[in-house]
Amino acid sequence: MKRAGIAEPLILTGHGVSLRIDHGSLLVRNGFTHYPQDREEWRFFSGDWRLPSRIVLLDVDGGISFDALAWLGTRQIPMVQINWRGEVTNIVCMIGTAVSTKLAERQRAARAGRQCVRIAHDLITQKVANSIATLRSAFPNSPVAKSALKKLNAELADLGRRVPPSVGQLRGIEGRVGYAYFNAWRSHSLNWSNTKRHPFPDDWYRIGPRSSKAGKISNPNRFATHPFNAMLNYAYGVLETQVRRQIVASGLDPAFGYLHGSYSGKQALVYDLMEPLRPVIDRQVLEFVQHQRFEPADFVLLDDGVCRLNPQLARNIVRAIDVSGDAQKCLGRFVRSLN
Repeated sequence: MKRAGIAEPLILTGHGVSLRIDHGSLLVRNGFTHYPQDREEWRFFSGDWRLPSRIVLLDVDGGISFDALAWLGTRQIPMVQINWRGEVTNIVCMIGTAVSTKLAERQRAARAGRQCVRIAHDLITQKVANSIATLRSAFPNSPVAKSALKKLNAELADLGRRVPPSVGQLRGIEGRVGYAYFNAWRSHSLNWSNTKRHPFPDDWYRIGPRSSKAGKISNPNRFATHPFNAMLNYAYGVLETQVRRQIVASGLDPAFGYLHGSYSGKQALVYDLMEPLRPVIDRQVLEFVQHQRFEPADFVLLDDGVCRLNPQLARNIVRAIDVSGDAQKCLGRFVRSLN
């Protein structure tokens, strides 16, 4: 339930989404995801406390008028488009996107020498600490989680004692932590119904490995072939929008990274600041999964083995997660590290 004064995201999905101006107000019509279905409609007026904090478009088709774009831009309501793979394809209607020259100079200077390693060290330290919190919260009685916790606590203690000499060594620590962390999930079961009516692969009964059978060596987690990984990828897509919005609004240059490279137009700082927050997203997705009973119809298995979310499930995933406050804190900590 939306409370007065609390801005919440508006999530749209399906076929025939429409945003247009009608008598000075923004008229939003949601798409259709199944039949039969009543069409959802919202009307927003200027100054209304119910204005959304952002509009998220999940694998939609439809249209938006130029007047509607101007209306959103004037009110600083960003609109984020996410495709069916959970990848961010567009962010529009963002006000204040100019990069601050002073901040960019500090970012550039911080990439030289030991300061780059110290920034990367802090990001990885936060990620390990948040990974420990997720394992403790999601799998409190799991023997394999306890074993992973022992490993992660040892790595965290080592990070606290010293800063490795290179970013490469930090990536090695991250890799070891990630292997133990995700290995603690593999045997956790998913709750299903109607499995006899709609059969699915046997490995869908448990979370299984993080990597995808359809992924490439350079990005093994892309093109998820398992329902849980498909949900996780979608959630990471939402995380990317929240982090990118914070970076752009702050005046930082998203191209300057310390853990990731800026190849192929990638905004390295976005991916850097996502790292400490990924375990937080993991925790929220795990909580969602543990309280849901899925049906095979919630997912679509494509010809190449890639698993795709039903639009309504994707919408529920986005509703279940929010790390905007954590993203703001992470960004503030990064800015302070530039001094």
